[in-house]
Amino acid sequence: MAFSSVFRRVNIKELISNVPVYTSSTETSGGMSLVLRRWATKKTAGSTKNGRDSNPKYLGVKKFGGEKVEPGNIIVRQRGTRFHPGNYVGMGKDHTIFSLKEGHVRFERNKLTGRKWIHVEPVAGHTLHPVYADGSATAADMELL
Repeated sequence: MAFSSVFRRVNIKELISNVPVYTSSTETSGGMSLVLRRWATKKTAGSTKNGRDSNPKYLGVKKFGGEKVEPGNIIVRQRGTRFHPGNYVGMGKDHTIFSLKEGHVRFERNKLTGRKWIHVEPVAGHTLHPVYADGSATAADMELL
């Protein structure tokens, strides 16, 4: 059996023109196809481009409802006022809520507005001033005290 019968004779022009053609990156000239391919590249200076990750801010509730707090203890660290300060509670310039008296933490939610308040229930011996306890005190009532 001769090689000519097993293998079909292939023309050079056929080999060149049967190259798979991709998008617009082909150039044809004189019946020949020239395929240009762009390979994926990795920038070698990647280590200098990275490394700007910021430190965690450790936000969230630090003392939960019923926990004992002392004056100055941070109850909640937050961005904005998700929680609002209530009785015996202060708020810092970064909206951190902290305790002003020794006592136990109590969370409250207003049913109408949905606003969340944080209060500190003081230990025995501390009572809330009557003006703040009632909430409906007038200027005349404040002068009497």
